[in-house]
Amino acid sequence: MQVTEGVAVPGEQAPVAVHVDRWRAGLPPDAWPDTLPARGQLWRRDVFAVAEAYRAGAASPRQLLTAVLVWAYGPIGYGPWRATRSLDADRDGKRLAYALEEVSTPAPEEAALRTAYRRFGDPGQARLPWLGPGLFTKVLYFVGYRRGVGGVQPLILDRVVAGLLPAEAGVGRRNGWSSEEWLAYLRWAAEQARVRAVEADEVEMTVVGGG
Repeated sequence: MQVTEGVAVPGEQAPVAVHVDRWRAGLPPDAWPDTLPARGQLWRRDVFAVAEAYRAGAASPRQLLTAVLVWAYGPIGYGPWRATRSLDADRDGKRLAYALEEVSTPAPEEAALRTAYRRFGDPGQARLPWLGPGLFTKVLYFVGYRRGVGGVQPLILDRVVAGLLPAEAGVGRRNGWSSEEWLAYLRWAAEQARVRAVEADEVEMTVVGGG
């Protein structure tokens, strides 16, 4: 698919295909973000827009999670069901807001990223059903990424990424990683981005693309 100029972030090759009607019908009405496109394609910028609205107080934590999960699951048939289980476990969005508290600042540092990761993984704090590291790092990416700043940035770490990272990235090839493994990967990506003069998330996208 041809990349649409001005829509894709650097390194993004194509949007995610989404059956919008199926998603809207399967989720609680209050959780749907009105700013999501009605078309059947979702780009990263579409989700970043919802994350920006969340940080500004114009979107709820549940709407943010919906935007991320719609992008993450895309056309997968069980996506709406699993997303609803996650949302139903946090009907007021307080657990999500608590997990994202420190990465919603203008320039979250490593300590804030570590705290957010650990909160998402702790049942006593912000852990939600069907929201493991492969998904909650996507939430952290969209909320905490600061384009044009450089340095360590939150990035997606799922089974696909972990299976393609080189050993020096410090991540085990399994489903489930410690906060320190995630931070080691972020530091590695930050250095790769510095050397290549690109964004850190472009390093992630290049890894997934086989680069």
